[in-house]
Amino acid sequence: MKPKDQIKSTSASKKKNAEFVVAHGRRKEAAARVRLFKGKGQMIVNEKPIEQYFPGEIAKIKWQRPFVLTKSDGAYFATIKVEGSGKNGQLEAVIHGLSRALILANSDFRPILKKAHLLTRDSRVKERRKYGLAQKARKGKQSPKR
Repeated sequence: MKPKDQIKSTSASKKKNAEFVVAHGRRKEAAARVRLFKGKGQMIVNEKPIEQYFPGEIAKIKWQRPFVLTKSDGAYFATIKVEGSGKNGQLEAVIHGLSRALILANSDFRPILKKAHLLTRDSRVKERRKYGLAQKARKGKQSPKR
């Protein structure tokens, strides 16, 4: 039985037979598959540059956080496939996946990322709607006054 996150090699990447690490990140309904490569390159999310897929300065600070904390900014690049949820959920799934991939690439990063709570899967998901209530999960129907 093979572990889900493992080191593979491929010829489909830009470099021939480039070594990469595969990791998965999740948040709400979003799931991200991260391939982390060693070296300089562009971060790609769903065939778009990451700055284009997640625009804005706040998003950039968020996805760069695992690299900044581990002082490995520019040492790695990744290709990421993400689906489900909204943009914020997808961004947090990407961060989770990048953090997991960095650990597989270098196990010395684990205490740093764990202390920053980047390895913890945020399990909060939307609560299901219950029958007998109004439109939401906990909202009750209005009762008549008389």
